[in-house]
Amino acid sequence: MDGDRSDVRLADGTVMPLLGLGVWQVADGPSCVHAVRSALQLGYRHIDTAQAYGNEASVGRAFRESGLTREEVFITTKFFPRRRDPLREIATSIDELGVDYVDLYLVHWPAGGATWAWPGMEAAHARSYARAIGVSNFNPDELDELLGAATVRPVVDQVQFNPSAHRKALLDACVERGVALEAYSPLGTGALLDDPVVAGVADRLGRSPAQVLLRWCVQRGIPVVAKSAHRDRLAENAQVFDFELAAEDMRRLDALDHTGGTSAALERKWW
Repeated sequence: MDGDRSDVRLADGTVMPLLGLGVWQVADGPSCVHAVRSALQLGYRHIDTAQAYGNEASVGRAFRESGLTREEVFITTKFFPRRRDPLREIATSIDELGVDYVDLYLVHWPAGGATWAWPGMEAAHARSYARAIGVSNFNPDELDELLGAATVRPVVDQVQFNPSAHRKALLDACVERGVALEAYSPLGTGALLDDPVVAGVADRLGRSPAQVLLRWCVQRGIPVVAKSAHRDRLAENAQVFDFELAAEDMRRLDALDHTGGTSAALERKWW
């Protein structure tokens, strides 16, 4: 994974690798350490964790064991909104991770309203605990409320995004506001791997369904985090920068959308 095609420049100038490893539901301990260490060995340079995942210490251990410098690896974590102080929580996170800062710190979801956590996020940025700050699971109206109150603007909105959840109106809203939409669940939590359209494109190109789904994001310049704890799948998922999907394939994949091109970040809130 190299070259300009594998990075995106955020509105504040931060450069983020397009492809990242997400560690949601990867158990803290050996499983997480192995997954992150394998990913870094295979060339991944973007690791996405969260306070709610409970595995920041394992991410940090794997990073330290990798032998890579801090500047070589982009680390994201997320503020757990069931807690009250983003500044205090990021101090704990960087201690767990064993680093001096994270590259990106996100409000995990807008529980309690769009703006209440933002002063603490800005404080984390001012203390250099986080080089960039953003949000996750925010709708356009929540982004607008936050942008109206923010001194430091959010640069990312991380949301569920894939061909069956092609939230085009949300993507357009993010672009209009200078906020990068970042995709999670790019494989539809695995459901899209068996979709006949995805499989057909993959078979014709000699690629895996996962590669096609990840390519669908990165070809649009959308940063994406995908989860796997298996080294062979991690290696496969990394091979998405050496081929392109034809315009017709992109249209066929777009047509899998079940959201009506919604601007909503989620169909159902979990909080």
